[in-house]
Order: sequence, then C-alpha cells, then structure tokens
Amino acid sequence: MKLNSRSSEMVGKIIASALDKFRVRENNDAVTDIHIQATSDSGELRIYDDDDNLLSCGVVEEWIDYNDDDFDDETAQILKKKISSMYAEDKSLQDLKILKPYSFVLIDDKKETIADLYIVDDDTVIVDDELLKGLDEELDDFIKGLLDEK
Repeated sequence: MKLNSRSSEMVGKIIASALDKFRVRENNDAVTDIHIQATSDSGELRIYDDDDNLLSCGVVEEWIDYNDDDFDDETAQILKKKISSMYAEDKSLQDLKILKPYSFVLIDDKKETIADLYIVDDDTVIVDDELLKGLDEELDDFIKGLLDEK
C-alpha cells in the first residue's frame, strides 16, 4: 500500500499532534512507549501514552475498508518511514520532554504489540529490523574466517 500525499500528510499531522503534548510539559515524563493503533475498517489512527491516555487521533481515508491481510505489515512500514523522516527533518523532536529511551510501537485493538517502529535513545536509534536481517550469518562467517586464518 502506498499513501497519496494527502494521507501521508495526515499521518504526519496525527503523529506531530501527539508529540506536541510532550513539548509543553515542565518535567520529563517517564514514558516508555508511544502506542500507535491503526484500524482498517474505520481508517482511524490513534496514538496513546503508556497509561492509555489518547494523545492524538485522526482518519486516514485510504485505510478505510482496506481488506488485504497485509494491513498491519503495510501500516508498520508506512509508520516507520514517516516517524524516521520526521526525526531526521525536525531536530527538535530529539528534545521532547520524555525520558530516553522510549519507543514507538504499533498495537492491535487488544493493545498487544504488533511491531516496534522506532526506538529513541541518547546513543541508539533503531529504525528498521531489515538492517539486522542476516547479521547472525555474517558474524558467523566473519568469525569462521578469523579462526581459519590461525
């Protein structure tokens, strides 16, 4: 699924609206996760804090009545890219009033985690699991190569 520019902009506005709530606070909040819930039948995108307080919500029209089985996977990819680009473009997001580390997670209607989308830490930002695929094999090959040289 590829979003048109209007829907992509809407996703960005919903996320930005939720994050704005962490700009105006006086102290850093001990938030560990920002929960994002996308619903295919209504097209609704809802964002919650750890205490299930609604931070922001809106409707992404392209998601309404999306019936393919890959909705969660497609939505996770879209959200990963959007959050990553927002953090790359707006350096002030690094200074939100949230204690690090914290993460963005995609959740289902039962509030169970579907996917880790983005992790923010002072030293580490993990954007995509794709970067880690095949790492075990590469490390095994590297170690085997080192041991064979001896």
